Amino acid sequence: MKMTSKQIPLTCPGHTRPVVDLAFSDSENDEAYFLISGCKDGKPMLRHGETGDWIGTFEGHKGAVWGATLNKDATLAATAAADFSVKLWDAVAGKESASFTHKHIAKTVDFSQDGNLLLTGSNEKKMRIFDIQNTDKEGEIIEGLTANPKACLWYNNDNSIVAGADEKIIRIFDVRTLKQENCITLEKPLNGMQLSKDKAILCVASGNQAIFFSTESLKEIKRYSIGSEINSVALHPSKNCFVAGGQDFLMYKYDYHTGAQQEASHAHFGPVHCVRFSPDGEVYASGSEDGTLRLWQTTVGKTYGLWKANSDEEEQKNEVNKTNHCNEISVEG
Repeated sequence: MKMTSKQIPLTCPGHTRPVVDLAFSDSENDEAYFLISGCKDGKPMLRHGETGDWIGTFEGHKGAVWGATLNKDATLAATAAADFSVKLWDAVAGKESASFTHKHIAKTVDFSQDGNLLLTGSNEKKMRIFDIQNTDKEGEIIEGLTANPKACLWYNNDNSIVAGADEKIIRIFDVRTLKQENCITLEKPLNGMQLSKDKAILCVASGNQAIFFSTESLKEIKRYSIGSEINSVALHPSKNCFVAGGQDFLMYKYDYHTGAQQEASHAHFGPVHCVRFSPDGEVYASGSEDGTLRLWQTTVGKTYGLWKANSDEEEQKNEVNKTNHCNEISVEG
């Protein structure tokens, strides 16, 4: 009999308050990738993406870190915090490279595709664009948000920005004019959003809905109802499945094409605030109110990172041992 493997996530301790943002670096040709976490304890952490092993903590913020991200090769990190600053870090040395002052709590940060610009969003309901090659230069200001930002992201080869706030509208801005050029209207306020790896699909969490839009046409592609209000939804790089997490502490996994639920896993002890897929799609990460981040296998039972799969022979042996043990209990009873 072939045993069905159980999802056993890796728990990554170290934070002391809720984990509210996560981001993986990119990877090519099976190169190593990394994971950064933003937390209300004000101490973003860098980890190995495959294993969750701690590498270092970025020390310097004086308030909760709401946003955290890495550039493609993980040489730079950027964090947005409640101390009204966005900080740029040398992720190799672990040292602060620059600090960009805002006039309110900084909530979001994103590297441009070419890695030369930072896009930030703050609770003054404005976005800013900073040139990391010229850190003394004032950032360009983009106005138009009418609520506190949830996510502000580059796409369309850095020619466009998709911005979502705590409202029922997702706004599209033209980087050349710094003006809103389009929008998407939602039925309920936005909880979270992110782009697919190829930036062709916008993944939106709104109420208990996981909604997917084409970034080219801005038309809705798919919409699925989840068992609870969700805060974050992430699409696998292959676009075969997606994961979501929210208020009921569960991690959900669904077939992207059919909407069939594949998993609903317990592990966190608080609402799930953020979920992200690794660049190779082998794992996904979740951050929670319980102060932990966890790594989950996309293909349960596969040998990857710290997970070791049993061989068929070992599985059969374990199954025989379990059967014999059950028979012994039955006889003794």
